Amino acid sequence: MIISVASGKGGTGKTLVSTSLALSMENNVQLLDCDVEEPNAHIFIKAEIKNKYPAFIPIPQIDKEKCNFCGKCAEVCVYNAIAVLKQDVLVFKELCHGCGACSFLCPQKAIREINKEIGVVNKGNFKAIEFIEGKLNIGEAMAPPLIRQVKEHINAEKTVIIDAPPGTSCPVIVSITETDFCLLVTEPTPFGLNDLILSVEVMRKLKIPFGVIINRCDLGDEETQKYCTKENIPILMNIPFKKEIAIAYSKGTPLVEAFPEYKNKFMDLLNKIKVIKRSEWEKSIISQ
Repeated sequence: MIISVASGKGGTGKTLVSTSLALSMENNVQLLDCDVEEPNAHIFIKAEIKNKYPAFIPIPQIDKEKCNFCGKCAEVCVYNAIAVLKQDVLVFKELCHGCGACSFLCPQKAIREINKEIGVVNKGNFKAIEFIEGKLNIGEAMAPPLIRQVKEHINAEKTVIIDAPPGTSCPVIVSITETDFCLLVTEPTPFGLNDLILSVEVMRKLKIPFGVIINRCDLGDEETQKYCTKENIPILMNIPFKKEIAIAYSKGTPLVEAFPEYKNKFMDLLNKIKVIKRSEWEKSIISQ
């Protein structure tokens, strides 16, 4: 099973949940940190990194001896990464998504692709956890290509937990796509609810089963609870606001280490996810 952990906004406790869930499992678990612009799961999962893989995207290189400046490459590039002048072709590497359309459709076969390094994928182990993270190079604008390369290391025979980036933009979509279940971590505040509603719309659009975890549940108001009840969204776990949790977290101490009783709570959470998935499967069989 592949479980993604997402949130509509940053700072809700997404990494707290993903690392706690991974640490609560005794074996056969992978944790992928796909928040490649600011990965921080390594602070709590102190893995020994054994392998590092440079990550690349292909970008076009123009052979000006073959090019007749027809403009086809600029026409097919939906990202405006190529501009064709009268006697020159400009390539804007920062805008290129590495889709390959320009080289494939060039009538003169005047474009070849070269690799541009955008970051690194680190892979290691911490106790029973196989840990994989992506780190985007400073100044790189696009996270999705690196996230895809992190996800290439998924082992379908294990329980996989993906710590997704915050928000509802492209990096999140790439991270949660093809996952079996998504945990949406939120907080009971107006901002938290607003971004939760956006995340719920994404889940329903992508048809990914999901449930909600409310962090710092005893702060704020009851509007998040009311919204979930109204929309028939399961609230799978509530984590209270405690000064002791915040202190442990600020020191890089995992929640289940500082408070061992939470290990059973996260295992209960995993069981709830399995029950929901089984129910979804049974509904799909009946509908057929």
